[in-house]
Parts: sequence; structure tokens; C-alpha cells
Amino acid sequence: MQVFDAIRLRARLIIGPVLGISLVVYFAYHLVQGDRGLIAWLRLTQQIDEARTTLAQLEAARDPLAHRVSLMRDRLDPDLLDETARGTLNVVGSDEVVIFNRAER
Repeated sequence: MQVFDAIRLRARLIIGPVLGISLVVYFAYHLVQGDRGLIAWLRLTQQIDEARTTLAQLEAARDPLAHRVSLMRDRLDPDLLDETARGTLNVVGSDEVVIFNRAER
């Protein structure tokens, strides 16, 4: 009986620290591996950087198009009108050479 009493006494003394350590380990694990943990934060930071890079590329591609639209909207630019008409209608004079830059289209 004395052995069981000693075990019961030590179990009561040890249960508090074991529960405390278990809680610390649980929260530490979720701090690193959880949905809002450090690894998820690093992954989201990387995705944000990639999205910013893509945004910069798209804005760089949009700027020439926006310039062309502003030329058409504000006033009719004769050169742009001529280029657009020739490109759309495939009309070229007999003494003219037209070179289209595919990067602009």
C-alpha cells in the first residue's frame, strides 16, 4: 500500500508540470506549423513577392497600350490612324514598304 500511496503522491506532484510542458509543446508546434504559423507566413511572403513582380511586368506591358489609347482618346493622331488602318485593312501603296513590329501588338 505504501508503494501505491507514494506513486499517487508523485503523480499529483508531476501532473502540473507535465500538463504545462504539453501546452507549451502544443502551442510551439502550432506557432511553427499552424495555418498562421511561421512557415505559412514565409510562404505568403514569397507569394506576395511573386505577385508584386508579376504586377510590375503587367504594368510595364500596360503602359504602351495606355499611351496608344490616350492618343486615340484625346485627339486623333494621324500617324496612329494611318498605322491602325494599314494594319486592319492590309492596304499598302505600290511604292511603300511596311514593317510591323510584333512586340507592340
